Amino acid sequence: MEKAKLLLLEDDPQLHEIIKEHLEDQNYRVFGAFNAMDAADLLYENPCDLALLDVKMAGQNGFEFLSEQRKKGVEIPAIFITSLNSIDDLAKGYKVGCDDYLRKPFELKELVLRVETLLKRRFFHTLQEGVDLGGGAIFFIDANLVKTPQGERSLPPKEFELLKLLVENRGKVVSRETVMDRLWSFGEEPSEMSLRTHLKNLRKIIGHNCVETLRGMGFRIR
Repeated sequence: MEKAKLLLLEDDPQLHEIIKEHLEDQNYRVFGAFNAMDAADLLYENPCDLALLDVKMAGQNGFEFLSEQRKKGVEIPAIFITSLNSIDDLAKGYKVGCDDYLRKPFELKELVLRVETLLKRRFFHTLQEGVDLGGGAIFFIDANLVKTPQGERSLPPKEFELLKLLVENRGKVVSRETVMDRLWSFGEEPSEMSLRTHLKNLRKIIGHNCVETLRGMGFRIR
């Protein structure tokens, strides 16, 4: 079973292939890019759960790439893979929004461990632990299961992605554009009417007061 979607930005062909193959062997889906422009396109077309970013690259470097993505509202966890090790470099990385560093050379086991740790932290859960939505509703992300006082049920694909996105950003307002990008993959045509339908369906399942609409701003999980 596929664990999560990862973006890999690494311009060394040999290291890129080694990392990609190892992560795929661990059942991750990996979208690989060798430069920042291709990575941005991949991330736009395939919303990912975590990014692995080389720092020293021709053209836009890893720091600049992540800074640009953060300004666009991309909030997935990011790990810098780099040979840089000065305090100033570390500070710069965290300032632009990275969550962890992995210094070259490294063991592939350590890479997987750091990925798994960040993903667990990001999604606020394990298979046994759910996210309390209030009103007696609990969301188990890995199992796509919502428990409410009325019973248990799985969510349709778009409703699942919508709730997952809101839970990942608890305490924040998620813009309508971000929701559209997450729910509709590249080549699909987003629809305001469809979005309203998915919101209505989700509220029926988890409770009408769980998802708040802020006019002109976006949506927020209560």
